[in-house]
Amino acid sequence: MVKLGVNIDHVATIRQARGGKEPDPVTAAALAEQAGADSITVHLREDRRHINDRDVEVLSRTIKTRMNLEMAATEEMKKIALDILPHSVCLVPEKREELTTEGGLDVVKQKKDLQEYVKALMEQNIIVSLFIDPSVEQVKAAYETGVEFIELHTGRYAELFDTKKEDEAFKELEEAAKLANKLGLKVNAGHGLNYWNVKRILTIPFLYELNIGHTIISRAVFTGMEKAVRDMKDILIL
Repeated sequence: MVKLGVNIDHVATIRQARGGKEPDPVTAAALAEQAGADSITVHLREDRRHINDRDVEVLSRTIKTRMNLEMAATEEMKKIALDILPHSVCLVPEKREELTTEGGLDVVKQKKDLQEYVKALMEQNIIVSLFIDPSVEQVKAAYETGVEFIELHTGRYAELFDTKKEDEAFKELEEAAKLANKLGLKVNAGHGLNYWNVKRILTIPFLYELNIGHTIISRAVFTGMEKAVRDMKDILIL
């Protein structure tokens, strides 16, 4: 069964709209775990637009499953990761003007720098994954950095879902997952997945975990966090 990582960034987005203390991402994480989440993902952006340093510090002490810290490959973020020692780190590209992560990390261009960067994290027993577009070149480059995991960017598939180009985007993900497995990489996936388009993603072989956030938080506004997570878990079990 494919595992579910719940991204709670947008609980913090709602909090930041008023600049207060609620809703608290720490509470959201606890509720998600109670409902069956296998891990909790948070993205600590350089501009701290939603998740902040306090959130990461408290979550690192309170999460009962696994903490997955999304971050840019900067020296500041490396120091934070080495201080709190999350279970895993997912390195992602980051642009200050973007609403959400728009694409995968260009590992081909940054391979040498990333090899040194991930080494420091892995030496402290932090599992490192690279968030990449589903291309042969990026999968091969990720393998050459020495990481154990990749996370395939499903954004293009999500955008093209239920259109004539859906099959094309899906096949890219499928072939990337097969290649990654052949190279010995473990495969996660995420971005833009929801309660409808995720069902086909589950047919991709060798998937370990899906990281899903916005659609779960959106449903939670109406149904509550625990039911929203359970609804997604029920789909992943089918």
